Amino acid sequence: MFKVNYGFLYLKKIKHMSNIFSGNFKTRNRDHFASIVRVALSDDIITDQEKKFINRLAILLEIEPSEAEEIISNPDLYPINPPSTEKRRLERLYDLSRIVLADQIADEAEIKLLNKFTISLGFSIEHIDHIVNKAIKLVQSGADEDDFIKAFK
Repeated sequence: MFKVNYGFLYLKKIKHMSNIFSGNFKTRNRDHFASIVRVALSDDIITDQEKKFINRLAILLEIEPSEAEEIISNPDLYPINPPSTEKRRLERLYDLSRIVLADQIADEAEIKLLNKFTISLGFSIEHIDHIVNKAIKLVQSGADEDDFIKAFK
């Protein structure tokens, strides 16, 4: 009689599904990173401040240093995948705000960068100062991603 080990098949299926999720997650992070690099290069120069920001973003998005350098060298090779929902835009804004505040200081140059990146996420230019200020205050207060998103609803 043939006996099937359902536990093994179940674990194999879960592992396969987690690989799919991991791949999608990594691809989304890579494409998000490439989009930010494109914005930083929009004036054909990556300033020291932008470079620090991009390096912190690469770490946060779990992008290997060699891949980050490849993306920085040629960001146009990667697709632009703008966030398609408000929730995705807010998740990215949360990540960017955390990077700006990683050293507990959000100086004027970093705020200017955050404004630039927030506009590139598709937020309204008319409300950009309000959105960025609110994002910074929420992150400074220790809001997690869920609370951050709820505060903008």
